[in-house]
Amino acid sequence: MNLSANLKSIQKTFHQSNQLVAVTKNRTPEEIIELLKAGVTIIAENKIQEAASKFPHLPTTETLPHQRHFIGHLQTNKAKEAIRLFDMIQSVDSLHLAQKINKEAQQQNKKMPILIQINIAKDPKKHGFLTEALATILPQIQALSHIKVQGLMTIVPFHDNPEQTRPYFKALKKLADTHHLPEISMGMSHDYQIAIEEGATMVRLGRILFEEKEQSM
Repeated sequence: MNLSANLKSIQKTFHQSNQLVAVTKNRTPEEIIELLKAGVTIIAENKIQEAASKFPHLPTTETLPHQRHFIGHLQTNKAKEAIRLFDMIQSVDSLHLAQKINKEAQQQNKKMPILIQINIAKDPKKHGFLTEALATILPQIQALSHIKVQGLMTIVPFHDNPEQTRPYFKALKKLADTHHLPEISMGMSHDYQIAIEEGATMVRLGRILFEEKEQSM
């Protein structure tokens, strides 16, 4: 496995405005360090306990500059730890959670960057606000003193044909533009190219970074 080669291959498809968020769940500290040395600048975890066990074994963000994002469903009782561990929480899916993050961030003397998670496909298996709720909820979250809303995030249903995800990505881009939110986190390993075409500023990639590439003869 050549992480550096995989990374370079993927980044050829990126525009200047795209950021790669490397999803490192179930990966060892050694694998994450290899990613960072290859040039990854944002890593992401979806479980607080796993992140807390791995991060002490990584170079500090000062030693090897990078950001750490939380992308999983965050329980309110884990907000304090999330703020301590992460530079951004991408998955704020309720007003109650936003209020809890704000309270804990104030106590840690930190202004926490967040993305608001949108359930763009109205999928009952996914977390997030419905599209029509954003106009009401956004001003309430933006009014919180120790939170900085930087944009929107979504997790779309999996389709064998990635082209079927395009309407969801297009809808999230339109929603972000309507509310003047600059960051749009959408797209994963199987559909990230469609997400980029539709305006993603962050794509969350895991499997594709680590998979073996077949060598052509």
